[in-house]
Amino acid sequence: MSLDGWLWRGSGLSSTANRELWALKSRLTIQLSNVRGATIDPGISQEYKGIRAPGTYFPGVITAGSFRLDGEWVFWDVHNPTKAIVIQLADERYARLVIQVDDPRAAVALIEGAIARS
Repeated sequence: MSLDGWLWRGSGLSSTANRELWALKSRLTIQLSNVRGATIDPGISQEYKGIRAPGTYFPGVITAGSFRLDGEWVFWDVHNPTKAIVIQLADERYARLVIQVDDPRAAVALIEGAIARS
């Protein structure tokens, strides 16, 4: 993961192609200067997602794609909520990214460290 022009690429589920299919996106590029912070929040999967447009939502199985909630766009790519992190953004299409990562603590530390150094 490069944090200068931060890039999310669909991965996991069973293959990159499947994850991209469910999320209806293959990648997002976010400028580090627009990242406000990151947190671990496995409970977020229990919250209302908003209006799906476009995306996939099978409760307890997968949440992927774009959702409109309280006037903001939120991008989801989560199959396993225990590995979910939430990335807060400013001046981007999405206000938040809720994504699954292999190591949530390491990913949050990496993002927060990069923000502190910028």
